[in-house]
Amino acid sequence: MKNNNPDESMHLEDVLPKTQMNDYSGDEEWPSRSMQDPRNWPSWKKNAHILMVAFHSMMGTFMAAGIIPAYDTFAEEYGVSVPQASYFTSFQILLLGLSPLIWNPITAVYGQYNVSILSVLGSMVCNIGGARCTSYGAQMATRVLTAFLISPPIGNGSGVINKLCQPEKRAQCLGIWALMTTIGTPAGPFFMGFVIKHIGVQWIFWIFAIINFCQALLYLAIGDETTYNPENERETEAFYGKLIPRRISSHQLELRDFLAPFSLVVYPRVLVAACAHAITFCYGNIAIIVEMPIAFGEKFHFDAQQIGLQFIAVIIGCVLGEQVSGRMSDWFLSYLRQKRGHSCPADRLWLSYIAFATIFAGLLTWGFQLQNAQEWNVTPCVGAAIASFGNQMQTTILTTFAVESKKDRAAEVGIFVNICRQIYGFLGPFYFPDMFAALGLGGAAGVMVAIVGGAALLPVIAVQFVATRTPTLQESQEEHEG
Repeated sequence: MKNNNPDESMHLEDVLPKTQMNDYSGDEEWPSRSMQDPRNWPSWKKNAHILMVAFHSMMGTFMAAGIIPAYDTFAEEYGVSVPQASYFTSFQILLLGLSPLIWNPITAVYGQYNVSILSVLGSMVCNIGGARCTSYGAQMATRVLTAFLISPPIGNGSGVINKLCQPEKRAQCLGIWALMTTIGTPAGPFFMGFVIKHIGVQWIFWIFAIINFCQALLYLAIGDETTYNPENERETEAFYGKLIPRRISSHQLELRDFLAPFSLVVYPRVLVAACAHAITFCYGNIAIIVEMPIAFGEKFHFDAQQIGLQFIAVIIGCVLGEQVSGRMSDWFLSYLRQKRGHSCPADRLWLSYIAFATIFAGLLTWGFQLQNAQEWNVTPCVGAAIASFGNQMQTTILTTFAVESKKDRAAEVGIFVNICRQIYGFLGPFYFPDMFAALGLGGAAGVMVAIVGGAALLPVIAVQFVATRTPTLQESQEEHEG
């Protein structure tokens, strides 16, 4: 939106440096003149909040998956089977998907800062309880409560990042958030495998609690409210005042506020991107991670630490995939703008086909090589790394496409994508053991590739074909203004 008011321009120059003002050309609104508006923050503060939100999101998946190497220990300690012990993770996956439905409306009224403080402190208390549990039911209760409390940024992280970063860096910033959320899944069992072997399973929860405490200190030290409401602008307050929760909006919560993300099903671009991401993430990430302890533990008789080391492959694949997807996606759109004078969010989907190809190759390599291995060798891990590379690429590209397709509801888009991913992922561990037992690792990998191809790749091709020929009203306005 262009600004033709010379008085307002003069005021904005007093607040923003020229380089920052130029970042808000085109489709972005001018920031307010208040320094409480996150768009007026210095770059270091914006980047710090993006990293804090990304790390907070990572802790949700990190804590859910961190207990995976301890399934055998839990089964013995609580007198249950290993599949029953795996439900500790399954139910956390489900809660990480559904809880943001509750947290997002609360965040809109009480602010992201207050909710984040409550989130990490509440999670810390539950993790302390987890270290002291002596029964299966009590441990399940602490895991469910922890997942509920730690989940807010998994849903609203995309909205926070959408406010803090500039359009030309949006995919890169969303990619950092997506990478951190994804990498928590393999990083949890990787690090906790060492903990279980050397200092005991209870220290999993003590370490979780210590991390939560450090997060709380960081929020108190440099954290600030990322939701700006000019009608409720607060005065500068002392440090202890940040501990007192207060409303940032006079809006009264209603039932429809909690169900609002589901209304996004009427937008085909968001729906297809969310469902394709959910299916691909389930088989390109969750299936490999859930099966890793069972396959390597039973086939090669690995202990918790040795199983944890196998997750290095998944971590490497995720990190490399993000280096390609975030920067390349932003560069590709910039290149198209220079070459043909315009671009649209659907142009990002061209790069998603690289992601699907590597997922197919990685899954098949992982499945068949692991099935045929008589003793441990690196080839199944190479397959897992290739699949993780593609999975991270599609996570960043499809999430960014969904957010840019409905930028005015970015936070709700993030929640909707997360709901689809977590619910579909929650169902996986219930049928994965039977599928691998009946078809073998190679046959199951083939089935997963077929599902991803038919239920994820083909719909993405269709939505790109339609989206590049029928731009939305918002895209037409942006192109005209640009």
